[in-house]
Amino acid sequence: MRPPPHSRTPSERLRWRDIRNTSTFRLTLLLGLVALVGVVMLAVLIYVLSARELNARSDRILRTQAAQFMTSPVASLPGVVRLAMARSGESGFNYYGLLDADHRRIAGTLSGASGFRIDRPKEIPARPGHHGPIRELAIRLPTGEILLVGRDITPLVDLRWRVTLVLIASVGVIALSIVIAAIALSLAPLRRVGLLQRTAQEIAAGHLERRMPILGRGDELDLLAGTVNSMVNEVGRVIGQVKSVTDAIAHDLRTPLTRMRSHLDRARRSADTDPATAERLDLAIADLDAVLERFTALLRISEIEAGSRRAGFADVPIDPLLKSLVALYQPLAEERGIAIDLHRLPGPAVHGDQSLLFEALSNLIDNAIKFAPEYGRVVLTVRSVEKAVIIEVSDNGVGIAEDQRQSVLRRFDRGSATDEIPGSGLGLSVVSAIIHLHHFTLQLDDAMPGLIVRITAPVAGSPAP
Repeated sequence: MRPPPHSRTPSERLRWRDIRNTSTFRLTLLLGLVALVGVVMLAVLIYVLSARELNARSDRILRTQAAQFMTSPVASLPGVVRLAMARSGESGFNYYGLLDADHRRIAGTLSGASGFRIDRPKEIPARPGHHGPIRELAIRLPTGEILLVGRDITPLVDLRWRVTLVLIASVGVIALSIVIAAIALSLAPLRRVGLLQRTAQEIAAGHLERRMPILGRGDELDLLAGTVNSMVNEVGRVIGQVKSVTDAIAHDLRTPLTRMRSHLDRARRSADTDPATAERLDLAIADLDAVLERFTALLRISEIEAGSRRAGFADVPIDPLLKSLVALYQPLAEERGIAIDLHRLPGPAVHGDQSLLFEALSNLIDNAIKFAPEYGRVVLTVRSVEKAVIIEVSDNGVGIAEDQRQSVLRRFDRGSATDEIPGSGLGLSVVSAIIHLHHFTLQLDDAMPGLIVRITAPVAGSPAP
């Protein structure tokens, strides 16, 4: 059976969950993550080496300046520090300080309040209104004084901050690009898998003439499609052979069996036939009738499955069809005390073959009456849902187990709960063949108790599912 008219496969909707589950998406993310880690590590390495080089350059300048101060006599250092501060006052780029052995400031603007380590450059945070971030070097003089030399590193700090922002932004942009690329690369394979999925559903619904599309790329999907096509070819060949043998047997044996029944019937009506022999002849005739009925049903299924009746399709109103069916089966139902109820909404029509639809619904109503308990109930319901017509035939009989609802649609399968009720097990097979020919949907459901057989068909004029 085909999927319901309004059902859509996951690949048709291209939901985020389906995209992220594709191997293409995951592989692209994995490769992108590896590339991203490599880019980040390279950027961090460049940043660290650049920052180290800039710091080393600042430290060399600080040591050069400290060496120049140390060439002056110790007694004149306070004056030299004040002169240097005066010279750098306009630019505010260099800072100096001279401390005694007890770390009290003698001259300059640097006091060492932020702490320092002798001969180890240190960065000092900015002090609003005093100085920006500086890099400071402390040198102990032979007489015990401490010379502080500082250099404004605001450009270097700004550069670090900007490089950090660029690095963070780059990581975000690259990560977003990887996700977008993963989604873009996943769409085409996902659509192609959706096409393969829809073709597989049609093949599973019985269209063995359909084949998986092969694009000629030689990729794994082409290889899979080729393998499936070979399998479908073989399955179709085997099924065709089995059907041919079954149809040939049914066709070849029906004529001799019909003649045999005629001979037995004439013998049964002969005047010299005793009652005991007549009774045995009646049993033989009944068995032959059952066999002929099965052969007729088999040939009927083959005729319907051939699809030669679609050329005569037309719009079929459902209301008159159901009314005629109720009128036909009402006497049979009344014999068993079974009530037939018809619940309908006026107006819906479907596109199909009226005689075939009459035959399918006849089988369903006949089964419902057959399997409903004495004084039970059979209900026929028809309603419109969006652009579909739903026809239901339900009874309150023994029903069919859930695990057997698909198998009973095959030939000669009647389910385990109906063994004591006479029949060939071909009624639902005929119904299934007719529904399949019309591209409708057939569903068996639980009526609690009993069985609901539901047929879903597009309203006449609507596209087929």
